[in-house]
Amino acid sequence: MSLSDRRTILKAALVLGAALSLSACGFTPVYGPEGAGLALRGKVAVQAPDDATSYALVARLQRRLGLTQSPDYRLTYTITTASTSVGVTDEEATTRYQITGQARYSLTDLQGSVVRSGTVSNFTAYSAIGSDVALVTARADANERLMVMLADQIFTGLLGAVTTQ
Repeated sequence: MSLSDRRTILKAALVLGAALSLSACGFTPVYGPEGAGLALRGKVAVQAPDDATSYALVARLQRRLGLTQSPDYRLTYTITTASTSVGVTDEEATTRYQITGQARYSLTDLQGSVVRSGTVSNFTAYSAIGSDVALVTARADANERLMVMLADQIFTGLLGAVTTQ
């Protein structure tokens, strides 16, 4: 038996052993047939956005949760952001901004009982160098990136709520 054949057999045995040990501990894939990823799909009505920032958050949440016709849950949120200059030249000109964001969220069932609530936070940055148009575009892009990060964190928290029920 050649060395490469032995490696192939060893790899297969390790993969099989890992799969068996995970199934023995109750592990189920998030997007498997009975995973938490599908448990909320199409069942969560997300609070409507009221500005560009919340629109980016809701768009990402709806992409992850799916649109719903008859929801079992309602997701509400509040977003706060702050911008600070983090790159300053000797002439006191700002070259970079950092945006920090925080989202408080609450998942409630149709009876109004809170199923999961929490707070997520993250940050991103953008360059302040260039034309006014470049600055406005960079700021908008950074805000959208931040909302995607916050939405993904909220989604992860919601999956935890479903798997613990």
